[in-house]
Amino acid sequence: MVGGGHNGLVAAAYLARAGRRVQVLERLDHVGGAAVSAHAFEGVDARLSRYSYLVSLLPRRIVEDLGARVRLARRRYSSYTPDPETGGRTGLLIGPSSTFGAIGADADETGFDEFYQRARALTSRLWPTLLQPLCTRYEARTQVGDDAAWRSIIDEPIGHAITSAVSNDLVRGVMATDALIGTFARLDDPSLTQNICFLYHLLGGGTGDWDVPIGGMGAVSGALAAAATGHGAEIACGADVYHIDPDGQVCYRRDGREHRVNATHVLANVTPTVLAALLDEPAPDQAPGAQVKVNLMLRRLPRLRDETVGPEQAFGGTFHINETYRQLDTAYTRADHGVVPDPLPCEIYCHSLTDPTILSDELRASGAQTLTVFGLHTPHSLIKTGDPGRMRDTLTSAVLNSLNSVLAEPIQDVLMQDAAGRLCIETKTTVDLEHALGMTAGNIFHGALSWPFAEDDEPLDTPARRWGVATDHDRILLCGSGSRRGGAVSGIGGHNAAMAVLESSR
Repeated sequence: MVGGGHNGLVAAAYLARAGRRVQVLERLDHVGGAAVSAHAFEGVDARLSRYSYLVSLLPRRIVEDLGARVRLARRRYSSYTPDPETGGRTGLLIGPSSTFGAIGADADETGFDEFYQRARALTSRLWPTLLQPLCTRYEARTQVGDDAAWRSIIDEPIGHAITSAVSNDLVRGVMATDALIGTFARLDDPSLTQNICFLYHLLGGGTGDWDVPIGGMGAVSGALAAAATGHGAEIACGADVYHIDPDGQVCYRRDGREHRVNATHVLANVTPTVLAALLDEPAPDQAPGAQVKVNLMLRRLPRLRDETVGPEQAFGGTFHINETYRQLDTAYTRADHGVVPDPLPCEIYCHSLTDPTILSDELRASGAQTLTVFGLHTPHSLIKTGDPGRMRDTLTSAVLNSLNSVLAEPIQDVLMQDAAGRLCIETKTTVDLEHALGMTAGNIFHGALSWPFAEDDEPLDTPARRWGVATDHDRILLCGSGSRRGGAVSGIGGHNAAMAVLESSR
């Protein structure tokens, strides 16, 4: 196993449980990849989910199969979106008591609900197939059995379905953001890249709920690592793999020494581009990433301009900022022309409101909170062209300015300071992801997402192809987010690679 991210740990646990001898080789001094927690700020006792932050696509079956102690918590609200037309003095809260009327969108509430009911007709039927061999497009459409839902989400640009369902620009934007997280595309893009992203954001559990991992993302990876070693897998950190032979030999360095190991199968929990380099093969075309993530530590939640909504409500779900449909389209155009969008579309989540266990007792008592801000339409091409440090500062300012445009007080006024007196702000760009985690071009999905089914003429004649984990070499399989049906913290790539190995040995 090359790479000890969460998918590699899932694959290792399944194979070890089946009696296979498994060794995980991880370059870093810890496992988890992007699913880790860290004390990001000096002297501040808070364990922030440093990169990935919410869980939707991790099937309960994987957790139960492996006996992993993963706990998730449901957020009370779905989202809150201040209306930029009123400077944030009104907004849309979606949850137990939604407020469409507050933004003059009463007429859209029915269309909004019907849109997601139609989507669930598709996602509830596709969700169980993710832990099965790939079905074909025809089989998937037959299983869904709802031609209208299939057309609106699979066949036509998702922007068409959204604009047909509702008319308010802000409501349209709230719906559209799921098509753009980490994906640089327009909502009417004929490639349908945005549709695939949208589907995965609504697919988890068949409902699309995104939950908070109790203890942070590090607790998820820790539970999966414990399951893997508990079933007998060996995990070696600080093992830097530098070459893989197609015949199954893996070369790595550890503790200043060269090592070689021969395997019947090599599972690669790295991007397809990284794998190609390890095989001394040409790099494949790979879609770049398109996001920036900013972690903040606050003394308290900031006050809002919208006096009808409390901060605990607004930050209790996903907080959308400057993400109307028109703003999203304008931001894409600016970024496509090499300019940082202004205002930058962002969304925020507050882990500590749902799960305060990531904070020390002292921080909890003080009212401190964490915020994670995810900026859209910041493609890798925009970031890599300049000085990385300067671009990081530029994007940080863009995020804070966007946030301040809807607050009643500057976010800087409620930021904590670390032990050295620095404001508690940590920014991670696509360049940072590439350098720290080996995520090629900072793509959080390890490349372009693909439909969770095979095309009708696609060969499914080997276990690896049937499970969507094949490479050009029989003994080498993808097991990470770069596999079919990969992406996000799901473990699905790891599960499916393990199933392909076990099927091939029958």
